[in-house]
Amino acid sequence: MAKTMFHSSTASTQEPSNRVHLPYTHTMARIWLVTGASRGLGQALVQAILASGDSVVATARNRDQLNYLIDEYGPDRVLTTTLDVTDNEQVLRVVDYAHEAFGRIDLVVNNAGFGETASIEDFDPEAFRAQIETNLFGVVNVTKAVLPIMRQQKSGHILQVSSVGGRVGSPGLGGYQAAKWAVGGFSTVLSKEVSPFGIKVTVLEPGGIKTDWAASSMVQGPISQPYEQTVGAFKKLRLLHIDNGSEPGKIANAILYISNVENPPLRLLLGPDTVQYAKAASDELASSDERWRYVTMLDV
Repeated sequence: MAKTMFHSSTASTQEPSNRVHLPYTHTMARIWLVTGASRGLGQALVQAILASGDSVVATARNRDQLNYLIDEYGPDRVLTTTLDVTDNEQVLRVVDYAHEAFGRIDLVVNNAGFGETASIEDFDPEAFRAQIETNLFGVVNVTKAVLPIMRQQKSGHILQVSSVGGRVGSPGLGGYQAAKWAVGGFSTVLSKEVSPFGIKVTVLEPGGIKTDWAASSMVQGPISQPYEQTVGAFKKLRLLHIDNGSEPGKIANAILYISNVENPPLRLLLGPDTVQYAKAASDELASSDERWRYVTMLDV
């Protein structure tokens, strides 16, 4: 089946020398499993996958929100199912269902997640734990469930939707970003363990995206007076720029593009706004390492 190439409308007419030219050697539709597919980036990605000719198992906490996909593309192209990624038994059943239905699973996108804002001091412990359960252990559950299938296939690509927040530290996002940092570490180890089996791993690190995520998937906790200048100020700044993020369709197209690369990167920033944040964090760490090198070398 012919593959459709997705281009950004803002792409330069002169290609940079390091641009990867895709061979598009796929001769049959690939099978994707996407969590958190009912809205936002997950919804845009499922649409892009289906438009490309591939097939998808789309999951969400509320399956009814996915019914339109079957109406539009038919049950032979898309399967929908309920999935709470924190329920490992349910994860195992869904992965088995997907494998039985299509005979293989080529790509997995761990996209389900949510956040909550509060200072670390103000965080309710259970609310903090809930973010870790979904944003980290949900990723672990789905990843572990698909590994035996991909090992047997001797191929597969696991894409973890993390965030540029997995490289930086933002006041008020302690639970969310702790999970994203952990996903980065987990996936780095995973990539080294599974590369001999032909399995690829990519941590996707988007910045702001123009979706309802900040409203529907970001719980706004109260900000106590001592943290108005840090957590409060950052929240105001974030809300001020809420409409300046990347279009979810463009992020989805970038994910589809990278899924066709023979040797995809382990970590991939997505969105123009991520570059400055990641560079600032990297520069700060490098500067600190250099400043305190004499202590590192135990020359004290």
